[in-house]
Amino acid sequence: MFTPSHFAERITARIVPLVPANSSIVVGLSGGLDSVVLLHLLSDISESFSWRLSSVHVHHGISPKADDWAEFCSALCARLRIPLHIEHVDIAPLREHGIEAAARKLRHAVFARQTCDFVALAHHADDQVETLLLQLLRGAGIRGAAAMPMLAERVGSHSLLRPLLFCSRKEILAYAEERGLQWIDDESNADDGYPRNYLRHCVLPVLERGFPAYRDTLVRSTRHLAEASELLDQLAGQDAGLALEGNTLQVAALKMLSPIRAKNLLRYFLHAQGAPLPRSTQIEEMLRQLCEARQDAAVSVRYGDFQVRRYRGRAYVLPLETEFDRDLILAWQGESMLEWPPLHTRLHFSSSAGSGLSLRKLQRAPLTLRLRRGSESLRPNPTASKRTLKNLLQQHDIPPWNRERLPLLFCGEELVCVVGVAMEADYLASGNEEGVLVSCE
Repeated sequence: MFTPSHFAERITARIVPLVPANSSIVVGLSGGLDSVVLLHLLSDISESFSWRLSSVHVHHGISPKADDWAEFCSALCARLRIPLHIEHVDIAPLREHGIEAAARKLRHAVFARQTCDFVALAHHADDQVETLLLQLLRGAGIRGAAAMPMLAERVGSHSLLRPLLFCSRKEILAYAEERGLQWIDDESNADDGYPRNYLRHCVLPVLERGFPAYRDTLVRSTRHLAEASELLDQLAGQDAGLALEGNTLQVAALKMLSPIRAKNLLRYFLHAQGAPLPRSTQIEEMLRQLCEARQDAAVSVRYGDFQVRRYRGRAYVLPLETEFDRDLILAWQGESMLEWPPLHTRLHFSSSAGSGLSLRKLQRAPLTLRLRRGSESLRPNPTASKRTLKNLLQQHDIPPWNRERLPLLFCGEELVCVVGVAMEADYLASGNEEGVLVSCE
């Protein structure tokens, strides 16, 4: 017999071993049934384990009721005495991906920016099954069809926690009704025009009549797929050996493998760089061009908002190039950080005694950051002669697509630093002289 206390005990037993005492947890709160139940559950038990609980609501602005949802979440968190942050996002630039995909992308971007130990999301077993079927219907591979884990740890960032992952939608609804909870019903959930809603309302009820235990069996299948995906990653890691270096992969490593293992290694590399996984035809075209194109060919395979390129025997994956202001000039007036739009990166300036650029010498003239215009030169060390910028960039293996976007620091009209590549020898700090180090994030 279902009881709210048994439901809560089951969730608690699963997550307590995963979440240390004194952890900070941010709950993704939409105001819908699932996230409201999750917030109440964590609110009930957080004090016992000294968890610091807060929440974030993503205001997409899609629904005419979006402001009402935000107000509901504010009132709920106020009653529970849980801090809430409401983040407004603009879906318009991503509409070409479809409303569902765009909203999901923006939500995950907001979650990724949270400063905490865990972001808790309200995915449950029905979500797991729907995701599996959608992925299979899209022709996804093993990684795409694998299970969402209850805990997804991320190096250098917070972990994703899904406490309700082994609960059904029916159990969550029963708990909410027994507790007398209130939540928002998103009117878009009834629209069968969305693929997920079509599965939920039209396909799964039919499936349940013939296979009442389909949730358990399909969730078990996702776990099998997750294990297979992990094994393929382990194989790819062995195949990569020393071929992975920074954000690049040696093409020679791909050429040494059978086509199937080469595709597995390439997928592993793309995923490791945070890029989406391409379709089968795209991965085959990437492999063909990377391995078979003539040595001096400018290999570039586009897929979605990303591209795979080759330079000097190494494969790179990077976002599609965007337009930038070729006349860009930024004045540097001692800031510790400046945005550098051409590379979508940040420049950091730090003090260092006896190394970097001499702060005293940099005070001779105004300091500006500019782009390459041609004919620039620099002496990279005291024993070297002047070198053209073209020569320096080739020597340091700077890929051609980045050469026009690199930040160049000028003191007056004299080039004193190609950030990340070389500094002008005449401007180097010496002894205990105060110096400035410039780096890209």
